[in-house]
Amino acid sequence: MIPLSKPFIQEDDINEVLSVLQSRWLALGPYLSKFEEIISEYTGSKYAVAVNSGTSALHLILKALDPKPGEYMIVPSFTFISSANVALFEGVIPIFVDIDEETYNTSPDALEDLLIRIEKGKYYLNGNKVDIKKVKYFMGVDIFGQPLDWDRITPILKERNITIIEDSCEALGAEYKGQKVGNFGIAGAFAFYPNKQITTGEGGITVTNDEKIYKLAKSMRNQGRGEDEEWLSHIRLGHNYRMDEMSAALGYSQMKKIDKILEMRGKVASTYNELLNKVEGVRPPAVKEYTTKMSWFVYVVLLDETVNRDKVIDMLKERGIQSRNYFQPVHLQPFYRRSGHSEGELPNTEKISKRTLALPFYTAMTREEIEKVVDNLKDVLKSF
Repeated sequence: MIPLSKPFIQEDDINEVLSVLQSRWLALGPYLSKFEEIISEYTGSKYAVAVNSGTSALHLILKALDPKPGEYMIVPSFTFISSANVALFEGVIPIFVDIDEETYNTSPDALEDLLIRIEKGKYYLNGNKVDIKKVKYFMGVDIFGQPLDWDRITPILKERNITIIEDSCEALGAEYKGQKVGNFGIAGAFAFYPNKQITTGEGGITVTNDEKIYKLAKSMRNQGRGEDEEWLSHIRLGHNYRMDEMSAALGYSQMKKIDKILEMRGKVASTYNELLNKVEGVRPPAVKEYTTKMSWFVYVVLLDETVNRDKVIDMLKERGIQSRNYFQPVHLQPFYRRSGHSEGELPNTEKISKRTLALPFYTAMTREEIEKVVDNLKDVLKSF
């Protein structure tokens, strides 16, 4: 079986984690600070707060902004579900926006059209008219490792005093016109699940240049303790979102070779592009000119409308190749439907999500493996 993903773990990573186990200092130790410092330096952010998942990192950002129940957050539906769910954690209501047909990121035109509809009193959620004054947040997702078109997105939001949270959970190391992602909003988040560019097993991190958000996130990840983190002293409501020392050590070790990892992943993507370039019925991922550095998270192709994507997944599986649909629209998930969302709401998202296919993709993937995937995909597509 060629798997969908595989973490890139080497001997130095294993030794770093073993050193933690040998030290017996398994939580809130020196590796947590070392990992935060190396991420902060790499992303150009003043502060970093490591946590147990990308979801936790996003939640702490929103929570630090002191949201009020009944406020709204704009978010794409073509994303991992946590991008929207963190709003619900705080009583904030997600408003879904459509995507660009090439990049699958939030479309600036769709965003502006949505906001104009709200301003004109023509946008309803579950039968209730949305008040533009309550639209407070925008969750900007850098999907699949490609930055949003921030020069077009940012002015639309600034004009309306909407706060930007950057969900860069899939995009560590990506650059927009020479600037690393994670810094285009009030704060950003990265995630380190085993299929990501680097892994900590489970883990995430909040980055920001805002001291208030930093202090609140640091406190709330550790059950609301104060700045001195005094034992059993809690000054606010918090969570157990801490990252353990083994995870931090693995992340620190991986970050020391992040440039090598991104280069290797880039070569895998280039090989796929080369081999898929002349395959009918498949469109390789589009990388825009403003993306001065692509951080390949997954390799997602768009199949022709005549192709049954789900059958392709089954047929590839029979041949020992794992693949997946990426993504299923969040607004059509069962519990979001109960909030009044339905088909027809986001034409691009719904059309594209039926045709996207994630092929096996990992840092140390060989050309032989890629050729096997492409040859079998080509053969499977002949059925359609």
